[in-house]
Amino acid sequence: MTEVTGPVAKRILVTGGTGLVGKAIEKVVADGEGRPDEKWIFVSSRDADLTNAAETKALFEQHKPTHVIHLAAMVGGLFKNIRYNLDFWRRNIHINDNVLHSAYETGVQKVVSCLSTCIFPDKTTYPIDESMIHNGPPHSSNFGYSYAKRMIDIQNRGYFEQHGCRFTAVIPTNVFGPHDNFNIEDGHVLPGLIHKVYLAKQTGSALTVWGTGKPRRQFIYSLDLARLFLWVLREYDEVEPIILSVGEEDEVSIREAAEAIVEAMDFRGELLFDTTKADGQFKKTASNAKLRRYLPGFQFTPFRQAVKETCAWFSANYANARK
Repeated sequence: MTEVTGPVAKRILVTGGTGLVGKAIEKVVADGEGRPDEKWIFVSSRDADLTNAAETKALFEQHKPTHVIHLAAMVGGLFKNIRYNLDFWRRNIHINDNVLHSAYETGVQKVVSCLSTCIFPDKTTYPIDESMIHNGPPHSSNFGYSYAKRMIDIQNRGYFEQHGCRFTAVIPTNVFGPHDNFNIEDGHVLPGLIHKVYLAKQTGSALTVWGTGKPRRQFIYSLDLARLFLWVLREYDEVEPIILSVGEEDEVSIREAAEAIVEAMDFRGELLFDTTKADGQFKKTASNAKLRRYLPGFQFTPFRQAVKETCAWFSANYANARK
């Protein structure tokens, strides 16, 4: 919790507060982006089981938030999603319904939930924008997670129309940074690669990247996303969601991402691609035009610099990192 002196106008509860984005928000707030009238409360699954309605309600009654950043979710990479689509659907539906309904029942002024670009229709035109979320089925590999996340947008609309609630959502592209889940089997592509390079360097073996290396992604550094979350919480008044992403021109291939990590970690071994492994979606290019209309001057951390900082964090915190 952040200490506050003087009158507190906002009590901001962050669910999923110990995850990748929660830790980034905590750091950004601690490093000077917090305001004197804000009290920040970061909670994790140790504080309450958000799939349980009674525990969720008790958490809200304990902390009495005026604002909520809702990050808690069951998440995982491509291969974990393929195996557990039903679990991803059920757990996330319960979490989201409990958090949003507790927020409504306890009079929370604003909720900002976190969606993902992987929830968009699989068959679509590019770039994707905010109006296209519900225009067709998501990719079959993660339909459970995707539909559960889409329902947050439906609920936000319902709470606004029926009760006038200011519940909204952001849609980040591929987030990475310190405190990520660096698990090679179940993590996302970038942290998984960082862990692989670390191990390949230790053992002096080749680096094997799953898939062809051709799929393209827009990566957003968690600390950049954290700064944008603060702006959304304080300034963004729409119920309609907003995509938080680097520009289309900043999309990189998995091969380019792997090469950036290789460079950052000074890996001298061979780089191989296992084309027997699935690639997932080839691309999911998102437009950040709406964000740029609001914040034309926002500066993103250059990709290679952000990768370098993340690799340095992982190497320094290897013993305690999620992996």
